[in-house]
Amino acid sequence: MDAIFRVDGNNVVTSPFAAGPWDPSMQHGSPPAALVVWAAERIPTQVPMRVARVTVDLMRPVPVAALIIETEVLREGRKIQLCGVRLLANGVVVVSATVLKIKVQSHALPSEAAIEPVELPGPDQSRVEHVDFSSSPFVTGMSLRTARGRFGVPGPGAIWYRVDRPIVEGSLASQAMRAMAAADFCNGTSAVLDFREWTFLNADLTVNFSREPVGDWVLLDAESWIGPDGAGLAMARLADELGYFGRAIQSLVIEKR
Repeated sequence: MDAIFRVDGNNVVTSPFAAGPWDPSMQHGSPPAALVVWAAERIPTQVPMRVARVTVDLMRPVPVAALIIETEVLREGRKIQLCGVRLLANGVVVVSATVLKIKVQSHALPSEAAIEPVELPGPDQSRVEHVDFSSSPFVTGMSLRTARGRFGVPGPGAIWYRVDRPIVEGSLASQAMRAMAAADFCNGTSAVLDFREWTFLNADLTVNFSREPVGDWVLLDAESWIGPDGAGLAMARLADELGYFGRAIQSLVIEKR
């Protein structure tokens, strides 16, 4: 199949396109993060709502294998809905996530609440980042355009990401799914340590949305902070071509190779 996942009820078939760079039998963090949003967005709400926050805890490495989706409503209200989503492999929870939705309401806002514009080059003006630098089948299904810095090269970076491959078969990727797929690249966008000497895997991912993004491209304007005791943070402001719309943060596990 061309898509990353095929979903039938609660059963998920995972294609090899989900694999990350560390082990071909293990998924990149982006596909399960996007799948969590797909599952949450299918939970009915009392009134129209949109995704405002997603928190994904990677409990164990997620295999490129059959998965089970479990969902529940943790809080149901007229203004918010809090969803719990779990992904299981062989009966073991590998991803535990919460998705917060907020009621959609139109407001006439004052000028000081205007969207902050992006002053970096847009995707059409940014340098094409050839994805053959990665052995990850998931990464090769992405397009990258570098506005500042370079992927995997130490220092803050700003890179536009676009998901080119279908995520769930027969379903268009929502804007929140696209944002989650991009956001998991924070640590590579803003590497501080040399990838050849260090690993800096993320144990989680949280994304907050001030509004729904638009368009296919998502910018990560990112930086990382590394502590001396084995932990770190990778953070990014998220933007589309209209301006900034969210923030992402990852907790990093720092290890010497």
